[in-house]
Parts: sequence; C-alpha cells; structure tokens
Amino acid sequence: MEFNSSHIEIRKVAREFAERELTPEILDETERSGMFPLSIYRKMGALGLLGIKTPKKYGGLGADYLSYVIVMEEIARVSMVATVFLTTPNSLGGGPLLLSGTEEQLDKYLRPAVTGEKFISFAITEPGAGSDAGGTVTTAEKDGDYFILNGRKTFITGAPIAGAAIIYTRTDRGSKGGRGITAFIVDLDLPGVSTGKPEDKMGIIGCPTSDIILENVRVHKSAMLGEEGMGFKNAMKTLDIGRIGIAAQSIGVAQGCLDEAIKFAKNHQCEDGVLADQQAIRFSIAEMAAKLKAAKELTYEAARLKEIGDPDAGMTASMAKLIASETCNELAAKSLQVHGEYGYMKGSRIERLYRDSRVLTIYEGTSQIQKVVISGQLLR
Repeated sequence: MEFNSSHIEIRKVAREFAERELTPEILDETERSGMFPLSIYRKMGALGLLGIKTPKKYGGLGADYLSYVIVMEEIARVSMVATVFLTTPNSLGGGPLLLSGTEEQLDKYLRPAVTGEKFISFAITEPGAGSDAGGTVTTAEKDGDYFILNGRKTFITGAPIAGAAIIYTRTDRGSKGGRGITAFIVDLDLPGVSTGKPEDKMGIIGCPTSDIILENVRVHKSAMLGEEGMGFKNAMKTLDIGRIGIAAQSIGVAQGCLDEAIKFAKNHQCEDGVLADQQAIRFSIAEMAAKLKAAKELTYEAARLKEIGDPDAGMTASMAKLIASETCNELAAKSLQVHGEYGYMKGSRIERLYRDSRVLTIYEGTSQIQKVVISGQLLR
C-alpha cells in the first residue's frame, strides 16, 4: 500500500501523541483504577483524532478511511483501551448518526462526540441476541408522538460513562429477524434508563462495560434514527465500518506484540548469549513479522475499498477483521512465549497485550460470524 503525504503526516502525529501521552505510568494507573483518563480522551478530541473521518461541517477532520486505520494502528500499538475511546465517535457511535441522522441529531450528538464532550454507546447486543442481532427483543411501542422503550442491552462498551446511546429496538412485534427493527438515539439521563454494574473484564481495562436497562422509557419520535423498521440496515452498515476499525486495532496491538518480542529477544541474556541468537526465536519472530505484514495490507485494502464505495467493501472488511484479529491473537501468544515466565507475570507489557488481544476475535462480530458474512457473499 502506498501512502500519500497526508497519511504519512497523520501517522507521525498519532505516533507522537501515543508516545507522549500514553506513558507506562498512565497505562499502569489505568489498570489499577479501571478508568482511562478522560483528560487524555479530550486531548484526542482537541487534536482531531476523535473525528478523523467526520465531515468538517460537524467539527471533524474530513479525512479518509485509511487515515482512520493509520491512527487506530498507531494508538493501539501503545494502548488498546485508548483506541476503544478513539473508535467510538469514528465508528459505532458516530457511524449510525452519519448514516441516518437528521441535521438536528448530528448537531446535538455528533459534534460533542468529536470534541470528547460526550461519549455515545452502540447498544445492539442483548442477553439472547449477540451475534444474531436479528434476535432483538427490546421493544418500542408507539404512544402518540412518543415511543415507550423496554428491554435490556448487555455488554455495552462505555455505557456507564455515556451521555447517549444508539438503541436498537423492535417496533413491530410480529416481525422476525432484521425486519421491524428501529434505531433510536436515547439520552441516558432520561427517566427509566439505568446502567448495570461495570463488568469485571479480562482486558481493555479502563473503558467500562455494562448493561443498559430500559423501563418504560419515553422518547419523542424525533429521537428515531432514520426510518421506522430500517434499524437493522443501519446497524449492519455501521458494523462494516466497525470491522475495519477492529482490524486496525488488531494490527496495532500485533505490532506492539512484535515490538516486545524483538526487544526482549535482543536484550535477554541466556546461556549462549542473547535470546535473539537462538534460531528457534529468530524463526518465530520472522514468521510473526510476515503474518503481520499480510494482515496490514488486507486492512489497508479494506479501508481503500470502503472509501471508493466498492461493492466488495463489506466482505473485505469482514476478511480484514477475521485475519487481523486472529493474527493478533497468534502474535500475542508467540510473543508471550518468547518472554517465557517474564511474560506471564502481571505488570509486564506483553501480559497486558495478551489479555487485550483476546476480545478482538469476539466483539463487533466473532470470527465465526465473519466467516458467515464472507461465505454468504461468495456463495449467493
């Protein structure tokens, strides 16, 4: 992939930001406290990183998808949890609004998301509807100019700190699958909205995840995002964007894993010199680098195709998410193996990267769901 001068410059900006702001001390404190510093989140907003591809008229940079991938990659190389905050306004939080939002909704919700003033959660997963989003049972019943929402969303990223959430509901109880699903943008301080206790997660510690519970929540019809019954289409188009973002996270974390393996191998003394002199270690690192290069190129291609509106963009995004996330998990395991006992200890950087990487093959569509999407496109 060839990068233009803008891509090279934005990579430089993102790398310098990550190295300057995401220090080991900050990341260690994030693990201890369970909360990523919101001051750094707002710094990302001030630098324009939270609105990389948001149109300039809404306060964003108006850059392309490849720029988004580059920034995600560079930040994830240092801190995956930082990219969870970064991706939300660029993807699952801002994406549904850009696809279906009115000008009023975009001004009210997207602008403050781009600056870091407001966090928007994407709430589609339910206890019985994870990978199968068509199994949504949260309801929205019409009551004059209002809708009454009832249901429970689960494993919602950022819910405890969010000011609003994109809530996918079933407005037609008689419908099945993706039909009859409608999206709403819901302020989380409305009567009847509550969030559950933050989950005690294995990784990406610092961005709280919890349920969103809706009990007779009354929202005006102006909160509807797009047309009634078209929510499933909105969600699937948003997830195409999200999968490119997760692929970008994956290649960034994988690069961090490779960096740590190389550094440890070159500096760790063993009986016959340094670890890097051992052929088994050298071959393992060579294989890691080759697989990462392939995952990067596929991710960049997915971004390019999305930018030009290619018909295969959605399938390629699924391919990139599948390959990059699985590759990242493989590299995390191999890098930890290079570290031996040192990598298994709490507090080592590779131990954190290993824990963080595990969710990449799960959220925003498991690896198995990506295979369903890819095979469905190829065999239709």
